[in-house]
Amino acid sequence: MGGMERLLEVMRRLRAPDGCPWDRAQTHASLRPYLLEEAYEAVEAIDRGDPEGMAEELGDVLLQVAFHSVLAEEEGTFTYEDVERKVVEKLIHRHPHVFGDAEAKTPEEVKARWEELKKEEGKGTDPCQAPLPALLKAYKVWRKRGLKAEGEAVQKALAEGDLSRALFVLVGLFAERGENPEVALLEHLRTVCE
Repeated sequence: MGGMERLLEVMRRLRAPDGCPWDRAQTHASLRPYLLEEAYEAVEAIDRGDPEGMAEELGDVLLQVAFHSVLAEEEGTFTYEDVERKVVEKLIHRHPHVFGDAEAKTPEEVKARWEELKKEEGKGTDPCQAPLPALLKAYKVWRKRGLKAEGEAVQKALAEGDLSRALFVLVGLFAERGENPEVALLEHLRTVCE
């Protein structure tokens, strides 16, 4: 036994009645913060250009996939095979230029087609409905809706004590420049935390 099946068997053993009390006590909801944390740690390893760290942190992300899959298997709601099947189907469907007869010669054409397909699927049409962290969601709202941000609006919001509106307008200024505020803030934090 190897590959993903080995990881799933380890998780099943940890969840068994004679397994680990902590692992047995977990639910999809209780694991939520770990999924987010592991994803951020993987991104940090990528940003550092650390292949060994990437392998470790991506393994931790994969562990989260296995953990949720085993929980769902126990509940009878889905299995790891369902997870894998759905992602394979999605990749094939969203790459008709590879698996079908559509054409896309540039990354921009591929991205445009990807967005069209998501829209046809009823996904990705309204950034307000996207399950994203607030900063990234605000960025997508500004980009998708074509809003215009003004620096004076930040000053006005600050003068009125409305920090959340000031932050939203600041995100709009990033969006107008085509800069992701999450990435920019992380880069700034690296210099602050050195």
